[in-house]
Amino acid sequence: MPLPIEQYALLGDLSTAALVGLDGSIDWLCLPRFDSGAVFAAILGDSENGRWKIAPTDERATATRRYVGSSLVLETEFRTPTGRVRVTDFMPPRDRRADLFRRVEGIDGTVEMGQEFVLRFDYGRIRPWVRRVHDHEGREAISAVAGPDALCLRGDVLPDASDHRHSGTFTVHKGTVLDFSMTWYPSHERLPRCHDTDERLKATLGYWHAWSERCSYNGPYRDIVLRSLLTLKALTYAETGGMVAAPTTSLPEQVGGPRNWDYRFCWLRDAALSLRSLLDTGFRDEARAWRAWLLRTVAGDPEDLQIMYGVGGERRLSEWTADWLPGYFGSAPVRIGNAAHGQVQFDVYGEVMDALAVARDSGLAEDDFSWPLQATLVDSLAERWHQPDSGIWEMRGEPRPFTHSRVMSWVAFDRAVKAVEKHKLPGNVERWKKTRDEIRNEVLAKGFDEELNSFTQYYGSGTVDAALLEIGSMGFLPEDDPRVLGTVEAVNRELRQGPLVWRYLTHAMTPEGTVDGLPPGEGAFLACSFWLVKSLADSGRKHEAKELFEELLGLTNDLGLLAEEYDPHIGRQVGNFPQAFSHLTLVHAALALGEG
Repeated sequence: MPLPIEQYALLGDLSTAALVGLDGSIDWLCLPRFDSGAVFAAILGDSENGRWKIAPTDERATATRRYVGSSLVLETEFRTPTGRVRVTDFMPPRDRRADLFRRVEGIDGTVEMGQEFVLRFDYGRIRPWVRRVHDHEGREAISAVAGPDALCLRGDVLPDASDHRHSGTFTVHKGTVLDFSMTWYPSHERLPRCHDTDERLKATLGYWHAWSERCSYNGPYRDIVLRSLLTLKALTYAETGGMVAAPTTSLPEQVGGPRNWDYRFCWLRDAALSLRSLLDTGFRDEARAWRAWLLRTVAGDPEDLQIMYGVGGERRLSEWTADWLPGYFGSAPVRIGNAAHGQVQFDVYGEVMDALAVARDSGLAEDDFSWPLQATLVDSLAERWHQPDSGIWEMRGEPRPFTHSRVMSWVAFDRAVKAVEKHKLPGNVERWKKTRDEIRNEVLAKGFDEELNSFTQYYGSGTVDAALLEIGSMGFLPEDDPRVLGTVEAVNRELRQGPLVWRYLTHAMTPEGTVDGLPPGEGAFLACSFWLVKSLADSGRKHEAKELFEELLGLTNDLGLLAEEYDPHIGRQVGNFPQAFSHLTLVHAALALGEG
């Protein structure tokens, strides 16, 4: 069985990512891209679905771990009654090949180590053709081929084949150093040459430390902010600049439930907010690359704008079920692809236009392609903003006039108007101003509930939504406006449980059933809790905001990583992991606490 989600660590090479458990098992890895088929899928089933475990054979072993400095190089130290051993795991930033390295070092005494290598292509479904070969240097290696994919396992001690898997043991003494590596390559090509572990380790540490030194943030909680920024960088597909929402699929929002989604795609909303986090902390190159990805991806008819795309800009993200996988602790179905890509979510326009405005204000100049495309998107929104949509939470129920979507539509027009007025860019500014005012008047008339003293989830709903916390921070109303303060209080009262804030009430009923069209029940969305921190800080309640923020930091795992949600009933992280939205809102909250 897989481990609790928070017991996993992240490795990445800026093209894909692996999850390594505290038990020394790599239980998730897709190759060659984030959205490719998994070669290790044990986290969605068991060891038969693919994993690579290196750990002491003694069941009494305990483990502690850390990232080396400001990097994604992971060190796990195992302690047994007979000695200590360190396992170092890392993936060098991609250089035309995908490598995963594991180094085992004896620290004290003598430790018997076990290795299990179970390779399954296509999300644990395909058993490859596996054989022992000799590489260019004449060293023995294990080769696995299935269709277009090939993998090679090299190591100072190779496991033995038995019953469609490879396993074995070896003994480590103080001072022993053993290296292992796995390389993916197209099956029609020759086996790649072996890379030197010392050289790759030095280069990997050098890359991440050099990147981290560019961080301009030196305020409170810098270490956890930098770890979140490193996580956001690790979720970026370097070849195009796109950023996935998470490197996993179908880690459930409720263990045993059906809210299991594939997050290995680029949501415009998440990526736009991540761009703001990176710009606010000094990472202009990432912002420039993301803007280039965005402009290429959304080019075309503005009415064809999707809420998400593939890392290369792909539009077709058809959703299907991997029915041979039982799911994380039986949480089925396991979904590949995401049907929500066909939804209409008007808030995306606001998030994108706001992020591009921040980029513009920071000095990233517009060109004869970037600004005309933005103007076209806004003109398209002018014809459609009044229509119902599926909202920020991708409701699978009936489309509705969600208040947050209307507010973010206002943001889109507001940023377009300011681009004309501040940066002297061309555009239909009078029409944009008129539409901006029309949206604002409608939201104030239909989206605010006097009895609740709060804006509502959708017009006439009588319920609140944590996304409404963005109303003040996005400038729709001043942060000290009584209606904004009332909304903050309503969210605090209606949706908060301890340090956690629920997105909305999943059990709230409409004539058609639940508002999201799914059975009720999920964890608390961590981004909502960080939104509340920022809202409290922005409204002058910094002491309260700081207390809440530090409670939330207590929910991160030992490496500072966060999943999408936290379930207080079982005391565990839930949802896809690690989640960009959780980490980018953590950064925003920390920056708000550091202001003033």
